[in-house]
Amino acid sequence: MKQRSVYEPGPTTASGESREVKGRPRSGRRLFVLDTNVLMHDPAAIFRFEEHDVFLPMVVLEELDAHKKGLSEASRNVRQVSRFLDEMMKDATKEQIDKGLQLPSGYSGNHGKKSSTGRLFFQTRQLSSVLPEGLPGQGGDNLILAQTLALQNEYKDARVILVSKDINLRIKAAVVGVHAEDYYSDKTLEDYDVLYSGMAALPKDFWEKHGNDMRSWKDADRTFYEISGPAVKDWQPNQGLFEDSPQGIEGIVRKISDATATIELLRDYRNERHNVWGLTARNREQNFALNMLLDPEIDFVSILGPAGTGKTLLALAAGLMQTLETNRFAEIIMTRVTIPLGEDIGFLPGTEEEKMEPWMGALMDNLEVLTGSQEGGNWGRAATNDLLRNRIKIRSLNFMRGRTFLNRFLILDEAQNLTPKQMKALITRAGPGTKLACIGNIAQIDTPYLSEMTSGLTYAVNRMRGWQHSGHITLVRGERSRLADFASDIL
Repeated sequence: MKQRSVYEPGPTTASGESREVKGRPRSGRRLFVLDTNVLMHDPAAIFRFEEHDVFLPMVVLEELDAHKKGLSEASRNVRQVSRFLDEMMKDATKEQIDKGLQLPSGYSGNHGKKSSTGRLFFQTRQLSSVLPEGLPGQGGDNLILAQTLALQNEYKDARVILVSKDINLRIKAAVVGVHAEDYYSDKTLEDYDVLYSGMAALPKDFWEKHGNDMRSWKDADRTFYEISGPAVKDWQPNQGLFEDSPQGIEGIVRKISDATATIELLRDYRNERHNVWGLTARNREQNFALNMLLDPEIDFVSILGPAGTGKTLLALAAGLMQTLETNRFAEIIMTRVTIPLGEDIGFLPGTEEEKMEPWMGALMDNLEVLTGSQEGGNWGRAATNDLLRNRIKIRSLNFMRGRTFLNRFLILDEAQNLTPKQMKALITRAGPGTKLACIGNIAQIDTPYLSEMTSGLTYAVNRMRGWQHSGHITLVRGERSRLADFASDIL
């Protein structure tokens, strides 16, 4: 699906009318007025508008200056914006600034889009505009609206668009007759419903169309099929395939070459003989997830699913199996973003692990499940828990920059709360022999300005798709309890 860029015409309303401002041309010159929060969210936003022009009101520069201090990602983004602007304004004369600075055409941050060829304009003079009496005061949002109204009145031949991530500012803009849009360039997808699920059902006539030239063989206890046909073009490496019937096969795409694919049959972890640290899969999706988590050829596994589908439990069981039984990894490292559901509990004393423990209740709960059936009574369970805690380390995302993890099983919990930039910073920490399991539920995002389409987890799933050493699965069935399942559906 083609991603709609921020400068393209918006979708139609329920009545079928376009969101365009009436009387303004659908094509031609466009002038985008950027709100401060757009630049704080994406410091390269000024380069994302291809052949169109960008305008920065003076109040935006003032607000950027007010937010430049601090260690937060927003403050770092502000400083990066200032560096971009400083680089563009080197040796520029006042006359050149008045006429607009040419945006660099070779910037590489556009992710496959056309290079920017427009101009960057600053507010170099006072623009006369009368705000409606219902918008008194000199607040930053109202000043930006006033500048946009003035530009709209002054440049009749151009389509002036206010770009902001502030919903209330966009509402006020619509009230006063200014066309405003959200910032779309950071969206990996246009619609969450088309996010890659990691698995596909084979059609009922699959073998009739693809069985003639099929080749099969066994390698130890592994069974492979080589299949050619029209369905292959829609498959991805490490995608799960299944027949929706009691005796149907379940396989994973191992290799794709032109119109030929190699499929390996999955090991059935629903069978007690193949339990993983005492855990068995309860449904097809969990079986796919365990196969990916235990596969030494897959370095990155992303697991999406609502609460109670077993994401953390599966990742932890696979990590314990490969750390304590097969010694593939030296230890398990678990981390997550520290964003509270309610009010923050304030300062937490102690070491890094002690500070992170309140956020790691999911780890403790799942460890209880995995060690609850251990023999030896209370003393045996206590000894087992001590052993596990020595091999499971809790780390904070705040101290990840510059680190390299060797031969570790890295579990990133609540990954939906990461921005794409944070996700990249974490994935690039992986050294030789490290496997990363990214788990989360993009319906439970707590980070401001992040949505299902802009979350770092969605970004990673979409960008890693198709790489031969990555896998993804979406869990759909809750296995926590009948109460949790009913509440998820009805509340």
